[in-house]
Amino acid sequence: MLLNLMISPAFAQGSSVLPGTDLMAFLPMVAIFVVFYFLLIRPQQKKAKETRTMLEALQKGDEVVAAGGVIGRVSKLNEQYAVIEIAPNVEINVQRQAVAQLLPKGTIKSL
Repeated sequence: MLLNLMISPAFAQGSSVLPGTDLMAFLPMVAIFVVFYFLLIRPQQKKAKETRTMLEALQKGDEVVAAGGVIGRVSKLNEQYAVIEIAPNVEINVQRQAVAQLLPKGTIKSL
């Protein structure tokens, strides 16, 4: 009995996890995803959209640069391929996706 008076029974303490700390654990991962979205994903999607619209607007007579660095004028187009004239009477067939850049008119003459 004397021992019981000197030693008080240990009461279980409440959990130290406060409400909302589970959300705080995921907050750094959410922040990293947001940073990746604005620095990597969004600019890449924007550039892909610009490339897609450029390829759709491609027409006969446009001066282009192919993916390999070949410069020429578009002479024929179909759904998947473009025929590029790189010199008088010299034409090559390339996929439309291989057209890397659309040049301003008159660029070939200035080269």
